[in-house]
Amino acid sequence: MVLLAAAVCTKAGKAIVSRQFVEMTRTRIEGLLAAFPKLMNTGKQHTFVETDSVRYVYQPLEKLYMVLITTKNSNILEDLETLRLFSRVIPEYCRVLEESEISEHCFDLIFAFDEIVALGYRENVNLAQIRTFTEMDSHEEKVFRAVRETQEREAKAEMRRKAKELQQARRDAERSGKKMPPFGGFGSGMSSGSIITDTIVEPEKPKITAAPVRPSGPSKALKLSAKGKEVDNFVDQLKSEGETIMASTGKRGTDVSKALPPPVNVESVHLRVEEKITLSCGRDRGLQNMEVLGMVTLRVSDEKVGRIRLVIINNDNKGLQLQTHPNVDKKMFTADSVIGLKNPEKSFPLNNDVGVLKWRLQTTDESLIPLTINCWPSESSGGCDVNIEYELQEESLELNDVAISIPVPSGVGAPVIGDLDGEYKYDSRRNVLEWCLPVIDANNKTGSLEFSIAGQPNDFFPISVSFVSKRNYCDIQVTKVTDVDGDSSVRFSSETSFVVDKYIIE
Repeated sequence: MVLLAAAVCTKAGKAIVSRQFVEMTRTRIEGLLAAFPKLMNTGKQHTFVETDSVRYVYQPLEKLYMVLITTKNSNILEDLETLRLFSRVIPEYCRVLEESEISEHCFDLIFAFDEIVALGYRENVNLAQIRTFTEMDSHEEKVFRAVRETQEREAKAEMRRKAKELQQARRDAERSGKKMPPFGGFGSGMSSGSIITDTIVEPEKPKITAAPVRPSGPSKALKLSAKGKEVDNFVDQLKSEGETIMASTGKRGTDVSKALPPPVNVESVHLRVEEKITLSCGRDRGLQNMEVLGMVTLRVSDEKVGRIRLVIINNDNKGLQLQTHPNVDKKMFTADSVIGLKNPEKSFPLNNDVGVLKWRLQTTDESLIPLTINCWPSESSGGCDVNIEYELQEESLELNDVAISIPVPSGVGAPVIGDLDGEYKYDSRRNVLEWCLPVIDANNKTGSLEFSIAGQPNDFFPISVSFVSKRNYCDIQVTKVTDVDGDSSVRFSSETSFVVDKYIIE
């Protein structure tokens, strides 16, 4: 076969990523891809279409196409096999098959395409080899870095040893009353008794001695504690103005993404069921987009329990899409909801986090919103009266550390709080009113906040929400871990987290 180009394009023929394996101009490849949608016949189920000069072999990828452009005399069976490999490579680098995600990982895809095809001809590689080649993990480079670090440590140790010898020689000379010759440097003489060195000498650390008693009275000398006192005075002044001062951790509390603490007791087989939600909703509760991405990650720390299988229970009825790792036996998972390797003689990687199952839920169904936020700003004579309420629609969830951040106008003072469920924090620097609720569950599924402040209704949007949960949104759990040989149960530990990536009410 002679493969001219491989491209990912939209259904309108717009090229997102294209890799040419022979000499072709950009105008030529864009023209071929632009003509591709016009040649397709929607009434037939073919996966290729031909023109007078080239053949298009394609596979739909949701809203996109994976297209190979070949010569007409190429082997169509080899073309289809190569197309399947190209289509399997894309999900390895892009978690969603959308134009923005493809553009973000375009160079990773191009590097992977180059491993599949060289000078227009298919290379004898599989998906695992492509992943290894693109990672470019070199054992020789690791050895070289280890040797260099060892040499640096030895050089530093030798430098400290020589510095101690020189300092000891200086002290011995001072005790005996002899003048110690200079150790090199500017203006040092080259006498026969001098010691010449090009080693950087670390100065001796000063010994801590009791400070002599000085007479009392004003002093103009610089005091090291002055800066600390100024900071303390500044903090006290902020507190007196009603500011909430948090402990210094290098970042503001609201800038740190929420996460659950790691489990205390971790077994040799440890599982993590993680989910992230991205939601964008209109202020009239019109859901613009909601996406939940989940993954089951396995970590084995003992080679004795490496050959195992995971029993999965999927009670979800929301219509999510499931996908297993390429090395997992897909037929066994489809038939019995059991995750195991295709080759049962092999074991899972040791001391390495391996994602064995992932899922995706994308919807615009408003009934699937886990936590709805309803904000009603009403103009009054003195500004705006704002009523905001929440409602937990997914009653099986328990949301912790919920923070609802509402922007407020600047320069008009703090809001006047009326009825309140939970607590609130007002940040005058960021002009944000943060409504804090430690727990939202079936027993505490609704709540409200009322406040008044000068401003217009549009000033209180967009509202952002953050929370963490120990229960996942899509009801997928690992209930049992068994040994491959005897089907005996294997002890395991697990942790479940459901966190917010982006949750905006605009």
